[in-house]
Amino acid sequence: MPIYEFHCEDCDKNFESLVMIASAMDSVTCKHCNSSNIKKIISATSSPPVKSSIPSGALSGCSSSSGFS
Repeated sequence: MPIYEFHCEDCDKNFESLVMIASAMDSVTCKHCNSSNIKKIISATSSPPVKSSIPSGALSGCSSSSGFS
Protein backbone atom coordinates (compact mmCIF):
# COMPACT_ATOMS: atom_id res chain seq x y z
CA MET A 1 0.00 0.00 0.00
CA PRO A 2 1.74 3.14 -1.17
CA ILE A 3 1.89 6.34 0.81
CA TYR A 4 1.69 9.39 -1.44
CA GLU A 5 2.68 12.95 -0.64
CA PHE A 6 0.37 15.79 -1.63
CA HIS A 7 0.42 19.59 -1.65
CA CYS A 8 -2.73 21.59 -0.91
CA GLU A 9 -3.14 24.57 -3.22
CA ASP A 10 -5.56 26.26 -0.77
CA CYS A 11 -3.66 26.16 2.54
CA ASP A 12 -0.16 25.68 1.00
CA LYS A 13 0.68 22.68 3.22
CA ASN A 14 2.06 19.24 2.40
CA PHE A 15 0.62 16.01 3.77
CA GLU A 16 0.83 12.26 3.24
CA SER A 17 -2.00 9.87 2.56
CA LEU A 18 -2.23 6.10 2.24
CA VAL A 19 -4.03 5.36 -1.04
CA MET A 20 -5.17 1.77 -1.50
CA ILE A 21 -5.80 1.93 -5.27
CA ALA A 22 -5.02 4.53 -7.93
CA SER A 23 -8.71 5.27 -8.59
CA ALA A 24 -9.08 6.40 -4.94
CA MET A 25 -6.69 9.30 -5.62
CA ASP A 26 -9.68 11.45 -6.61
CA SER A 27 -11.19 11.12 -3.13
CA VAL A 28 -8.10 12.39 -1.23
CA THR A 29 -8.62 15.69 0.59
CA CYS A 30 -6.24 17.92 2.52
CA LYS A 31 -5.64 16.74 6.09
CA HIS A 32 -5.40 20.36 7.27
CA CYS A 33 -8.28 22.19 5.58
CA ASN A 34 -10.29 19.39 3.91
CA SER A 35 -9.85 20.96 0.46
CA SER A 36 -9.88 18.80 -2.66
CA ASN A 37 -7.64 21.31 -4.47
CA ILE A 38 -4.53 19.16 -4.07
CA LYS A 39 -1.67 17.94 -6.23
CA LYS A 40 0.41 14.80 -5.87
CA ILE A 41 4.06 15.69 -5.44
CA ILE A 42 7.19 13.66 -5.99
CA SER A 43 8.80 12.68 -2.72
CA ALA A 44 12.00 10.92 -1.79
CA THR A 45 11.74 7.21 -1.23
CA SER A 46 13.48 5.16 1.36
CA SER A 47 13.99 1.48 1.87
CA PRO A 48 15.83 -0.64 4.40
CA PRO A 49 19.34 -1.80 3.49
CA VAL A 50 19.42 -4.99 1.46
CA LYS A 51 21.58 -7.82 2.75
CA SER A 52 23.39 -9.85 0.13
CA SER A 53 24.16 -13.54 0.40
CA ILE A 54 27.10 -13.10 -2.01
CA PRO A 55 30.50 -12.82 -0.25
CA SER A 56 31.99 -9.34 -0.62
CA GLY A 57 35.04 -10.52 -2.60
CA ALA A 58 33.05 -12.67 -5.05
CA LEU A 59 32.21 -9.81 -7.40
CA SER A 60 35.63 -8.14 -7.42
CA GLY A 61 36.51 -9.23 -10.97
CA CYS A 62 38.48 -11.94 -12.71
CA SER A 63 41.25 -13.81 -10.99
CA SER A 64 44.03 -16.05 -12.30
CA SER A 65 42.07 -19.11 -11.17
CA SER A 66 39.15 -18.31 -13.51
CA GLY A 67 40.64 -20.28 -16.41
CA PHE A 68 41.39 -17.20 -18.53
CA SER A 69 44.82 -15.74 -19.03
